[in-house]
Amino acid sequence: MWTRSFLILHGVENRRPSDHWQHILAQRLREGGEQVFYPQLPDPDRPALGAWTEAIEAESAMMRGERIVVCHSLACTAWLHLAAARGGAPPADRLLLVAPPGPSAFSWEAIAPFSAASLDPAGLRLSEATPRLVCSDDDPYCPEGADEVFGRPLGCDVDTLAGAGHLAVPDGYGAWPAVHTWCIDPATRLTAG
Repeated sequence: MWTRSFLILHGVENRRPSDHWQHILAQRLREGGEQVFYPQLPDPDRPALGAWTEAIEAESAMMRGERIVVCHSLACTAWLHLAAARGGAPPADRLLLVAPPGPSAFSWEAIAPFSAASLDPAGLRLSEATPRLVCSDDDPYCPEGADEVFGRPLGCDVDTLAGAGHLAVPDGYGAWPAVHTWCIDPATRLTAG
């Protein structure tokens, strides 16, 4: 019987490369005997919100024990839509949102339907525990500041990293030990990779 399980969700144009922190995280958790779901979401280059939320729901249904979800980039707003569709039933016990795209990013036609602008943040129950948001102060996909756009309205605990970009491989986020530590101990503050 699993006491906890992890769901790791990637962003747009991400085909789960082996040098990305999410891939490394999935591998480390599995090596530690954890149950990990790290799906390739449908059509990552031209994602459809309905297809992504359906795939995420299917993966979530297989989780057992404490449900811990780690979202990066576009998966963050997909998770918001999933939570809105569920109403009051939170789809996770613990949640980590990493570098969600801000309002200006949704001018890109390929991801426009994922915009969270129509959602009421006060009405969203994202997880049983207070969600954690980790973002950068210079994310080109959220120049508005994820702490202001998402952190405060969603009631997240926020860790803002200086000069960390989009918290992806080009920004130096291959191995990121702090995320693994948070997965095991939710009291951990997220620090630079």
